[in-house]
Amino acid sequence: MTATPAKAPEPVSPPAPGPAPTSPSADAPHGHRRLLTRRDRLTLGLMAGVPTILHVALVWLTALASIALAFTTWDGIGFDSIQWVGLQNFRELFTSNPQFWPAVEHNVIWFVVLILLPTPFGLFLAVQLDKRIRFSRAYQTAFFLPVVMSLAVIGFVWQLIYNPDTGLINSIIGANKPGHYIDWIGDPDLNLWAILIAASWRHAGYMMILYLAGLKSVDPALREASALDGASEWQTFKNVVFPTLRPTNTVVLVVTIIEALRAFDLVFVFNKGAQGTELLSILVTNNIIGESSRIGYGSAIAVVLLVISLAVIIPYLIATFRKERRA
Repeated sequence: MTATPAKAPEPVSPPAPGPAPTSPSADAPHGHRRLLTRRDRLTLGLMAGVPTILHVALVWLTALASIALAFTTWDGIGFDSIQWVGLQNFRELFTSNPQFWPAVEHNVIWFVVLILLPTPFGLFLAVQLDKRIRFSRAYQTAFFLPVVMSLAVIGFVWQLIYNPDTGLINSIIGANKPGHYIDWIGDPDLNLWAILIAASWRHAGYMMILYLAGLKSVDPALREASALDGASEWQTFKNVVFPTLRPTNTVVLVVTIIEALRAFDLVFVFNKGAQGTELLSILVTNNIIGESSRIGYGSAIAVVLLVISLAVIIPYLIATFRKERRA
């Protein structure tokens, strides 16, 4: 019997230079949480706190102050002159102010014109641009340009167009001669409609963008299926495309109502709301910062305007929140 020689032990290689390995559980980070430094907290606090303070001070506090002042009489000189009058401002507003109901009527006319003229025209432009015609981007820019312009600038531009002596319209129709002038701004029977044309020019571009965004969300398969069934382009739009634009139509309706209620800039630039162009926002401004400075009375008009706005906005928000919960 022969003895098996013993196997020599293999040499152990020395450990690689560097820090000793540690167990995974010792230094593993707990998730991806990173502690903020004191400077980070200060920066975030300023970024979130300053806008919040400004929003509360300039929006909420002023709105609450206006509601409170609506039940008082105040000339704006010294807080000790504020006197509580209850509902007197509202009684005077609804019963004895000769400008209030015409202003309400003008706001209603403003809404009706915007919803009947520039809104369908904006939908028409959106449908045409959605076909990806040539130079569609240039057309979008041209029609949307009035929306990004200041309303004051739009008012000055249209003042030049409506000028009775050198204006574009009177020059085209030959009404810029002595005895044949058409005063588009000074005539109470014409000025409101002239301003509404300028407002519609801007509103059409706004509606075009809203409807164009809605058309982009329409499933192309629906149009293809309608075309395979032999439907015409108008039938496809009426029976397939337009029903899918219901959420966009709701947004358009709310936006148009708000635009009609907050109309101010164009009218103020044209003739400061005089001679048949009274609006609720103009009455608020004239009573608060006008010569009479009836801050309490102007605040009452502002409260009426706020209530009308909330009557439109709150149902829209409720419907939107319900839709999100269902989804």
